[in-house]
Amino acid sequence: MVATEVFDKLRELQDILARKNQLDMEILEAPQLLVKQEELLARYKTNYIKKNTDDEAIRQTIGTLKAELFEMEQRREKAEKAMDGITTQREYDALDREIQEATKREAELRKEILKNESAHKRLDEEIKNEEAMIRQQEQELDERKAVIEAEITHKKEELAALAEGEKHLTPDLDSDTLFKFDRIIKNKQGVGIVPVQGSVCMGCHMILSAQFAIEVREGKKIMYCPYCSRILYYQESDEDSAEDMVFDDMDMGSLADLDDSNEYDGADEDSSDD
Repeated sequence: MVATEVFDKLRELQDILARKNQLDMEILEAPQLLVKQEELLARYKTNYIKKNTDDEAIRQTIGTLKAELFEMEQRREKAEKAMDGITTQREYDALDREIQEATKREAELRKEILKNESAHKRLDEEIKNEEAMIRQQEQELDERKAVIEAEITHKKEELAALAEGEKHLTPDLDSDTLFKFDRIIKNKQGVGIVPVQGSVCMGCHMILSAQFAIEVREGKKIMYCPYCSRILYYQESDEDSAEDMVFDDMDMGSLADLDDSNEYDGADEDSSDD
C-alpha cells in the first residue's frame, strides 16, 4: 500500500515545483518588461540622428546661399563703381541690367537664408529636446534594469532554497513518479495531485469507474486520473454521489500529458484499469 507519507510528500513537493515553475517563467519573461522602453529609446535615437542629418544639410545650404549672396553683392558693387566711368548708353544699359539682376538675386538669397535659418533654429530646439528625452529614457531604463536584475537575483536565491527543499523530499520517492509528477505540475497549472471523493476526481470533476475508484481507495499503487492525468489519492467525503458534480471538460486531458513521445508507459499501466 502506498503510504500516506508519500502523498503528503507529493503535496508538499507540488507547492515547491509549482513555485519553481512560476519563478522560472518570471525570470524568463523579465527582460520582456524592458522591450517597450527600449523600443521608445530607439525611436528617440533614430529621430535624433535624422534631425541632426537634416540640420547638417540645412547648415550646408545656408553656407552655400551666403557664399552666393557675397558674390552677388560683389558683382553689384563692382557694377555700381563702374557707372562712374561709362562713356556710352550701351555700357550704361549693360551695367544697369547687371545691378538690377544682382539686387534681385540678393533679395531672393536673403529670403532663402532667413527661411533656412528659421528651420535650423527650430531643428536645433528639437534636437536639444531629443537629447534631454534620450538622457531621461536612458536613466529610467538603467534604473528599471537595476530593479529587474535585483528581482531576478532574489528569485534565483528563492529557486536555490526551493531546490534544497526539493532535495529533502525526493530521496524516498520513485524517480519515474517524480519525472511524471513534474510534467503534470507544468501541464496542469501547478496542481499535480488531487483527491478522489466518492468516484469523482476533484481535479477535473470527471466520474471514475467504480473499480478504478476502489483501487484508488485501496492505495496499493500510484494511480493517475485517466482524464486529467493527475495523481489521485482517496479522501473521505460526506457525499459519495457524483450526480451533483460539475464536469470540467476544459480540464480533461489524457495520460499523454505525462509522455509526449511514448517514452514510458508506466502511467498508462497505472491507470488502465478504468
